[in-house]
Amino acid sequence: GLWVGGNESAKYWVGVLNEIRNRGTEDIFIISVDGLTGFADAISAVYPKAEVQRCIVHQIRYTTKFVSYKDIKAFMNDLKGVYQAPTLEQAEEGLDRLEEKWGSKYPSSVASWRNNWPQLSAYFKYPYELRRMIYTTNQIENYNRQLRKVTKTRTIFPSDDALLKLLYLATMDITEKWTGRDRDWSKILSQLCIYFEERIEPGDLE
Repeated sequence: GLWVGGNESAKYWVGVLNEIRNRGTEDIFIISVDGLTGFADAISAVYPKAEVQRCIVHQIRYTTKFVSYKDIKAFMNDLKGVYQAPTLEQAEEGLDRLEEKWGSKYPSSVASWRNNWPQLSAYFKYPYELRRMIYTTNQIENYNRQLRKVTKTRTIFPSDDALLKLLYLATMDITEKWTGRDRDWSKILSQLCIYFEERIEPGDLE
């Protein structure tokens, strides 16, 4: 869907998610988000069973903005031991090492991982093929980037409807190219059926 809103608060996102639910989406297994204020709370309110995976790429960008240039290479090498770890246990050990080494120098960077760890670590339970799909919101970011191409030349729109019509037409052009699927989708689908077996009804996957 396409929505135009003045601000992205929890109340705003609850409205968006309720509209999606009212249109027939009864359940969502996993939602990838970029850390917008109130988004996770809104998801919990409307889809309480949904797992929230916070975008690792956005998290890295936020984390590294506090790190000085001379330390960035060493810091990132240690940070990779967290988000690229093969298991949750190893990721948590990597986070402990990161805090021990850098916590006193860059407390805000490390605290951000600690404070958001439940949402940052959700993907560790899944296989690599599925992790690739949910660890980042880059797919929607790319879509947004294409929308900005058609709006950046216009500074003023006569109404919200005029903007929505332009975005709708652009979306029709963009989605014409969405013809493929992930090469590992069959494997991913099989595992999703196991993870969420009790929430899949007969006919859902037809």
